[in-house]
Amino acid sequence: MLIILLGTLLVLLAILSIVIARRPATFSYGRSRLIAAPPERIYPLVEDFRAWTRWSPWENLDPASVRTYGATTAGVGATYHWKGNAKVGEGRMEIRAVQPPTGLEIAITFIRPFAASNRVDFTFIPGPTGTTVTWTMSGQNGFMAKAMGLVIDCERMVCTPFEQGLAQLTALSESTPS
Repeated sequence: MLIILLGTLLVLLAILSIVIARRPATFSYGRSRLIAAPPERIYPLVEDFRAWTRWSPWENLDPASVRTYGATTAGVGATYHWKGNAKVGEGRMEIRAVQPPTGLEIAITFIRPFAASNRVDFTFIPGPTGTTVTWTMSGQNGFMAKAMGLVIDCERMVCTPFEQGLAQLTALSESTPS
């Protein structure tokens, strides 16, 4: 009886491992929003890490968070490190590439509650009624991330704050005089 139970458990674990291994090796999650402002008004709020305290959805989750900025806070090479409670965690961002006022690329490294290194992109596409801002995060799905994806809606976990941040960026950008 014990041998049958153990054999069944091993078969189930093998099937689960195969299911996990076959999940996508990469991910890309993003959200877009039309903001009634020119890209030149919105772009500086994203390119300068010090401005993130005015619109980022994570900034108010832990008022006691420790924020450390690099020698420069905007443009290529700008860095930002945060350390906070369980809701905020700990991590670091560095701006890797800029194309003012149409886009920028950020390398983001999460230290806790889980380690991960991903890429964040912002694009700003001007149009007749404003600017479409797109915020995306992409990266690799290791075995544990693939397994977590079976029980956690990772896209919702990432994109709900993106939607909140874009809404706050909209309010800030549309209220800022030209």
